[in-house]
Amino acid sequence: MVRPLTRANISPVKPLFSVGWLSAGLILALGIHANHRLLAEDWRQFRGSSSTAISRSAAPPVEFDSSGKNVAWKVDLPGRGLSSPIIIDDRVVVTASSGPRQDNLHILCFKASTGELLWERRFLATGRSLTHPKTCNAAPTPASDGEKIFAFFSSNDVICLDLTGQLLWMRGLTLDYPNASNSLGMSSSPVVAGDVLVTQVENDSESLTTGLNTSTGETLWKLDRPRRANWTSPLLLADGQTVLLQSSKGADAVDARTGNILWSFGEGAATIPSSAREGETIFIPSNGLVALRPANSNTPPEKLWQENKLKPGTATPVVAEGKVYCLSGAGVLLCANVDKGELLWQLRLEGPFSASPVIADRKLYCVNESGKCFVVDLTGSKGTIVAESLLDETILATPSLSDGALYLRSDAHLWKIATP
Repeated sequence: MVRPLTRANISPVKPLFSVGWLSAGLILALGIHANHRLLAEDWRQFRGSSSTAISRSAAPPVEFDSSGKNVAWKVDLPGRGLSSPIIIDDRVVVTASSGPRQDNLHILCFKASTGELLWERRFLATGRSLTHPKTCNAAPTPASDGEKIFAFFSSNDVICLDLTGQLLWMRGLTLDYPNASNSLGMSSSPVVAGDVLVTQVENDSESLTTGLNTSTGETLWKLDRPRRANWTSPLLLADGQTVLLQSSKGADAVDARTGNILWSFGEGAATIPSSAREGETIFIPSNGLVALRPANSNTPPEKLWQENKLKPGTATPVVAEGKVYCLSGAGVLLCANVDKGELLWQLRLEGPFSASPVIADRKLYCVNESGKCFVVDLTGSKGTIVAESLLDETILATPSLSDGALYLRSDAHLWKIATP
């Protein structure tokens, strides 16, 4: 039975309720119309609305700095986070966590054009909030379907808000699955596939992936997963309703509507960098990089090639215009063709890198952990560094792109880089 949530007594900081799931009914602010049309410049989840890490708009400025050059705005954040900002129309949404135990959960929404804070909501974590010092509770990137915001935290708390910040529902998954955690922290980002929110919660103990109803938070399906810590994120495939779940054992293509496994790749895979795709072709970090072409349901995918020289470190590869780009753990950018996996060129950058690269207007933006951004021109026969810009802050989060702007999230601030 659905129990409605009364908003009259919601305080600025509120713990998640100790029930499996809650629904407050769908509340939309006046003037926000139900509309599933994807706005051209939205960036609604980790590595973009289409999970490709590519923006179709103009490239942001290639040069900027902490003194203000090409910085449209910069705002303080109340806590740390490795989550990327997401952009929905003129809203930028980001999560953070704070407190000695990282159990204060923050969801903030800023006006994209000005940096004005539109609203902030705070909650208390219900699950394990302590993590490795390098990461934090606000490691997963939130997601949106254009009408609702789904914030997910390492403590396995899922919070759904409308675009005005009103609470719609929330789940403390650890209350249902008490052993679903690991000592280092979780970081898999959720993805929206139609009316289903897919959350990947893989660890050494109670390892699972769930499909949640985006309107109510109700569990539609649950898959048991390999019992090993895993920080990869689901990849939304080209049909918009199939997600690829990567693990140490390989990868499974899952129908997000039912939770049914359509096909599997069983040759092992990395547990930090996630898979990437271009069209129907999937690129899985697995003893280097493997290219797969899916066949029909229940039919194993065709293995196109495997190249052990193309080994991503922490960053997820990105694929564009027939080339795949991998950033190694040593900070070397590798470029290969997608047809055979042949290495075309390599370029040494200054690492280490935690953030994944993104592309706009045939330029690759790579941000290292010290806050230095390398912009690589991809138009020639070899990649060329055209700019190096330093923000002098720790940046572990993958950048976001929208409408010719680059959004960077450091340990302390959210930056919008754009031409004045």
